Amino acid sequence: MTFSSIPFLCAFFPVVVILYYLIPFTKLKNCFLIAASLLFYAYGEGIYVLLMLLCVCFNYLTAILLDHSKKGKKLLLILAIVMNLGVLGIYKYAEMIIVTVNRIAGTEISVPAIHLPIGISFFIFQALSYVIDVYQNKVKADKSFIRILLYISFFPQLIAGPIIKYHDISEQLGRRKLSLRRSCQGVRRFIVGLSKKVLIANTMGLTADYVFSMQYEELGMLLVWIGAIAFFFQIYFDFSGYSDMAIGMGRMFGFDFMENFHYPYAAKSIQDFWRRWHISLSGWFREYLYIPLGGNRKGETRTWFNRLVVFFLTGLWHGASWTFVVWGLFHGMFLTLETIFPKMIKKMGVFRHLYVLLVVCTGFVIFRADSMEQAGMLLEVMFTKPAWTVTIEAATAGACNLLFLVTLPVAVICSVPILEWMKGRQRMRPLLEGVSYMISIPLLLACLVSLAGGTYNPFIYFRF
Repeated sequence: MTFSSIPFLCAFFPVVVILYYLIPFTKLKNCFLIAASLLFYAYGEGIYVLLMLLCVCFNYLTAILLDHSKKGKKLLLILAIVMNLGVLGIYKYAEMIIVTVNRIAGTEISVPAIHLPIGISFFIFQALSYVIDVYQNKVKADKSFIRILLYISFFPQLIAGPIIKYHDISEQLGRRKLSLRRSCQGVRRFIVGLSKKVLIANTMGLTADYVFSMQYEELGMLLVWIGAIAFFFQIYFDFSGYSDMAIGMGRMFGFDFMENFHYPYAAKSIQDFWRRWHISLSGWFREYLYIPLGGNRKGETRTWFNRLVVFFLTGLWHGASWTFVVWGLFHGMFLTLETIFPKMIKKMGVFRHLYVLLVVCTGFVIFRADSMEQAGMLLEVMFTKPAWTVTIEAATAGACNLLFLVTLPVAVICSVPILEWMKGRQRMRPLLEGVSYMISIPLLLACLVSLAGGTYNPFIYFRF
């Protein structure tokens, strides 16, 4: 079984919520959530639930040892980092490494067929953050295995984030408040996320898949731009949609998860974009990699190097392909240029937004491509092939179907902070609150109708 279908979640989640509210004590609630989370992961990944359990056990014991050891703490931390990243490397990057070695050295090493467990990048990073927090004395090692198991395995954010740091959630693992208002807010947030995914991301995904599957002779400049813009919106609404669902589900259980997106397409620079996009990942790399490397404290050259290392690994984190690495370095390059020429960015005025959108959209073409060869072909057509033939015309017409044309302006409107502006107006808040709940019901019905039609696609970040 896999997470390729959402009906299981739609049936599973309401049952879990109802039973959760019937359980009287927090400790019992925690045990129940662990059982539900392990069942949820086992449904999709089967035997690989044992891998996650081994990861939890290892990091739980390592943290205990770190907390009680006076000597050898650095060695324990290095062991924990090597073991965690080693597991991630074996399951996620072994094939990429072997294929790369074969190409460079001309060898014929056989490529093992290793299954990539869903969400492994997320739960490995959460486990690592806990161990590092204990090593840095930000938190004490939790003696409760139940709490650590719940922290790493909690099903709403287990398979696609946001990446929760232990020190941000430790108190909630032992004590949290439940209320009807918070539960209603959680349901509303869940429906918003589901609507982003089902009604917008899936529609954009159909057009993106259509364009990115074409051959060179079928592609024209306009068509590739349509495909790039479609994926540009697909990945945002797909991933931010899941984050909204996870935050909403967490709130129904009494947890407050960090925001993972803050209107990234309204950014005024690439640096600003990364303050708004996948906030939990960029925050993780800043706290556990960039700052330990020296951050911006060791001169300009070292700062640029540190940034490129972070973006190299940010790209690699997303997948075992050089397209992801190049995408990460692409962003790192522009961020570095912005630090070298900050006045130039400020002088761009309103065009700063267009500059960010162009860079991000172009970068996502590399991200979405199956290979660097395809990425190069698409970028070539995107910027240098204004040809218009009967074949290209037919392909372009096929991409611009009615559903895409109706959904595109909705995607544009929903990706800019109009609601944030409205929330800032005190008089509009009560009206906005009431309308949001009223709209949630038809949105949920529309999602269910769409799902019943079999148009659901897996979340993009499930494979990371």
